[in-house]
Amino acid sequence: MLRIGLTGGMGAGKSTVARALVARGAMLIDSDVIAREVVAAGTPGLVALVEAFGADILAADGSLDRPALAARAFRDDESRTTLNSITHPLVGQRTAELLAAAAPDAIVVQDVPLLVENHMAPFVNLVLVVDVAAETRIRRLVEYRGVPEDDARARIAAQATDEQRYAAADVLLDNSGPAGAVEATVDRLWDERLVPFEANMRSGAAVRPAPRIVEPNPEWPAQARRLIARLQVAADAAAVRIDHIGATAVPGLAANDVLDLQVTVPDMAAADGIREAVAAAGFPAVPGRTHDDPEPVFGDAAAPHHRTLRVHGSADPGRPAYIHVRAAGDPGQKFALAFRDWLRAEPAARAEYTEVEQKAAAAASGLDRDEASAAYHAVQEPWFDSVSPRVRAWRAENPE
Repeated sequence: MLRIGLTGGMGAGKSTVARALVARGAMLIDSDVIAREVVAAGTPGLVALVEAFGADILAADGSLDRPALAARAFRDDESRTTLNSITHPLVGQRTAELLAAAAPDAIVVQDVPLLVENHMAPFVNLVLVVDVAAETRIRRLVEYRGVPEDDARARIAAQATDEQRYAAADVLLDNSGPAGAVEATVDRLWDERLVPFEANMRSGAAVRPAPRIVEPNPEWPAQARRLIARLQVAADAAAVRIDHIGATAVPGLAANDVLDLQVTVPDMAAADGIREAVAAAGFPAVPGRTHDDPEPVFGDAAAPHHRTLRVHGSADPGRPAYIHVRAAGDPGQKFALAFRDWLRAEPAARAEYTEVEQKAAAAASGLDRDEASAAYHAVQEPWFDSVSPRVRAWRAENPE
């Protein structure tokens, strides 16, 4: 299944986006609904809350008086931590049950108000953040929900900042426009990204676009960090390190608009061991990519020229990426890191690389995807061979 995390500040309009996604066929798991279920009258969750906060959080009929609980639970960090320690495990257990019951081809939307605060972003395949200015959210809470302004401000202040949500967002949905605007955006997102993403996940197909050189994108590092976080969860202890490599990891450098990430593992047995988990995180294996060709002068001269690797690719059409899984100490693993650092440090190297990229892009222009890729790499690879001694010499003088 494809798991989408949906979040945003109070009053941003997550429910509007959730309804639009459900209308297109998504399965919704609403954390707020679950949070109410697990503390309903007669549940162990409600008993635990009464023990922690007192019987005056109960209404006359024995159910939870939510405003009374909020007044106690949001007054300081210690109280909020106590509330979370009771409710979060219960919500997590129920969420797991619902996920287990989902169809294999489902697009599951998990509406989680505290997704960022609870560091859940790496556990879903894509994060959608509904964005509205804080003052607008406060006005909505006061006018439409009857929340006192001081209470609204206190609740919003207790949540993640806009900057923290932006850092977690794969997709930022602006819900400050006129009625119907965000629904139209959701429709396009569904058709152009979510449905193909799910189909690629289910079929094990990585997105492999034709080479396309674009101007430097300041969002590349943040995009890489989000993917790395998902890979860290998938690889768990098997990963020695995970790095953003290649031209998109070099600030200010025009590059092919595909992120390159390197997962370093102890050996190829570990690489094969994380194959399914990496695929489930949104990065299916690329068939036939089991060897690379690191430049021989960069490794041990007595070592075989061809070394093994595993390659995965992003299933997300909105963010193509290649994941290169290599063993620690492999010549290809060392070259990937040294080459990136050499480009970062040497302006002349960046200028030379840019010239090669332009030639490669020209050679690939007008061809179909596979032919374009072959033509592109036919220009690149000889240059990589030629600069390998320089990269090795630079690394010797500039140890990692």
